[in-house]
Amino acid sequence: MAKTLKTNPNQDDRLLVIACGMIAREVLAVKEQLGLDHLELTCLPAEFHFYPNRIAPAMDKAIEKAKSEGYKHIFVGYADCGTGGLLDRVCEKHGVERMAGPHCFAFYQGMDAYAKVADDDMMSFYMTDFLCRQFDAFFMKPLGLDKHPELIKDYFGNYEKLIYLAQTDDPELDKVAEKAATLLGLAYERRATGYGDLTAGMAKAAAAAMPPLR
Repeated sequence: MAKTLKTNPNQDDRLLVIACGMIAREVLAVKEQLGLDHLELTCLPAEFHFYPNRIAPAMDKAIEKAKSEGYKHIFVGYADCGTGGLLDRVCEKHGVERMAGPHCFAFYQGMDAYAKVADDDMMSFYMTDFLCRQFDAFFMKPLGLDKHPELIKDYFGNYEKLIYLAQTDDPELDKVAEKAATLLGLAYERRATGYGDLTAGMAKAAAAAMPPLR
């Protein structure tokens, strides 16, 4: 687990976000954007994206550890993310909230917007800023595509389009996404989403952790 980033010595008023490592940069960006000085971040491994069965047990332990350290306000920086409801059981057990939605690709777009395109996107492969930065490490090498490009059809043959959900305007990441679409033989679309519902979700959690006005 990543080291917790501490910002406020008043432990009762701190909000700990336990997030997927894939959205760590985005959580910190929203923290700065909203001026959430009482927010701290710790992350579970980004590779759990490929092993959703590990998320709920690891989150259970992470929340227990956080509570033992005195945290009273905890927010889960995950959507369901393939846990099949198991993450919700962990959240209910500990009385904490998580990001709404089935996965980060949904909450980045905003749940209302995602609901309108979900059916049309069924055959689409999503990428985010993180996945653009880590395309080789998360896809090419683990799947052996760097050495066996002939496997691309086996892994991606059922997809029709690559959709890049862009959190930021970075020409270098655009190039990675476009190159990936060409490599995988997919049509390409870029959607500028920003941080989507992550901003509102964190703002709500942070507000609940603030001490009442006297």
